[in-house]
Amino acid sequence: MTVADAELIRIDGVAKRYRTASGVVDALGDVSLAVPEGQFCTIIGPSGCGKSTLLGMLAGLVGPDGGRVLIEGQPVTGPDPRRVATVFQDPGLFPWRTALENVEFGLELQGADRGRRRAVATELLGPLGLRGFAEKYPRELSGGMKQRVAIGRALAIDTKILLMDEPFGALDEQTRMLMGEWLLDIWRRTNKTVIFVTHSLHEALALSTRVVVMTARPGRIKSVLELPLGYPRAMESPELVTLRAKLWSEIRDESLRAMSES
Repeated sequence: MTVADAELIRIDGVAKRYRTASGVVDALGDVSLAVPEGQFCTIIGPSGCGKSTLLGMLAGLVGPDGGRVLIEGQPVTGPDPRRVATVFQDPGLFPWRTALENVEFGLELQGADRGRRRAVATELLGPLGLRGFAEKYPRELSGGMKQRVAIGRALAIDTKILLMDEPFGALDEQTRMLMGEWLLDIWRRTNKTVIFVTHSLHEALALSTRVVVMTARPGRIKSVLELPLGYPRAMESPELVTLRAKLWSEIRDESLRAMSES
């Protein structure tokens, strides 16, 4: 297998700018990155560096002003629920649907018949830890449960790629850590390719096979850290303490630069 064959995602020289009431904002500048299949790739960087914009391009929700985004060698020209599923910080559940019906929603959009939708969603409730909550509505679920329903909706359509934009950002620390462990177990069992955006260095080091650090705006790739470590990871180990200090140093420098230019 060649390097090109192994690449599921390729981002080549991508740039993006937005026109605002106060002028033009350069969000991304000359971003290039290749992600092989099956990787858990986390993107971190200072606020406003274009992490979410980059994820939006992979989802087909945002078009680049320069460069190109390829998935399986094909340009991304719009949303493709056959290949890519996205989970946002806000679960975005339909309040009039039960947990089970919310998990079914993506399959419904794909045109799957009711029997298949119900079977797939019901089977997912076990690993989601929601077997006893199938008929509950979002208002009856905790924040962590709502986010698991949102992830279940993305898993139900069985795409190769799972994009996650700060999915645990609104949760308390304990729930966030438990959700990270749960997600890691799902990823290891399904071998999906995960692109995960977070501000948490702990999440980045605990979950990822690779961490991509972005610069302050316009966002570029500053460094890429490979993490060929096993799971679960001892976060207090000398190796991970050293890696955390390295990541923090890079993020701190970029955050200070962003603050000085604002």
